[in-house]
Amino acid sequence: MIVAYDGTDFHGWQTQNRPGKSSLRTVQEAMEKAVTKVVREPVNIIGASRTDSGVHARGQVATFASSNEIPPDKLIMGINSWLPDDVQVQKIEIVHDRFNPIDDCTSKGYRYVLAHGCSNPLRKPLFNRKYIAHTAFALDVALMDRAAKLFEGEHDFIGFTKLNHGRESTVRRIDCCNALALDDGTIAIDVSGAGFLWNMVRILAGTLLEVGRGKIQPESIPDVIASGDRRRGGKTLPPHGLSLEWVSFD
Repeated sequence: MIVAYDGTDFHGWQTQNRPGKSSLRTVQEAMEKAVTKVVREPVNIIGASRTDSGVHARGQVATFASSNEIPPDKLIMGINSWLPDDVQVQKIEIVHDRFNPIDDCTSKGYRYVLAHGCSNPLRKPLFNRKYIAHTAFALDVALMDRAAKLFEGEHDFIGFTKLNHGRESTVRRIDCCNALALDDGTIAIDVSGAGFLWNMVRILAGTLLEVGRGKIQPESIPDVIASGDRRRGGKTLPPHGLSLEWVSFD
């Protein structure tokens, strides 16, 4: 399944069990409830990316197995009829039973959208405020793009994640990173790679924000990465500006 969702009212993708407490609302849980209604048997849905609380997705990929042979066109209609309004299955196809959306993923693409120069309150996002972050500073997009290119390649991104990240290795590969001005006056930061650490894209975007306002020089990005010092990067930007755009496989 290719799944899109508005992450505003979700506590991320992954189901969160809390012993003795009610479960938090997650996309995975909502999906499993809807699919179970349609196939009439319990299912375990596996998503390619565990997006954080408040993060959106246009191209999440998820799978489930079922003994009921329902044609994809009927599945997509049935599942969407049971899903809440902030989740939508956009495509369904049958895959080999060995397909795993996590292990078989070769690359993921994220976009962070930022409105800048918002010291004037009239420039702050209004109707799209749930999907675009904002900053009071006017940013230099060209400087940000120069710095973005220096994140590309394989590096140890220990300085670009939370301290309790829970991963054995913090080495990650970024295939492409750039910053560009959009027609509506916002800035989009596009990042793609094999995988990302907890909050990594939001910290990377926060670091590029500091470059754009002149606090960090583009040429210092390799040193900031090599230092492994979280304090040398930018702030972790809010989740609502981030969206999982696509997931690719061989």
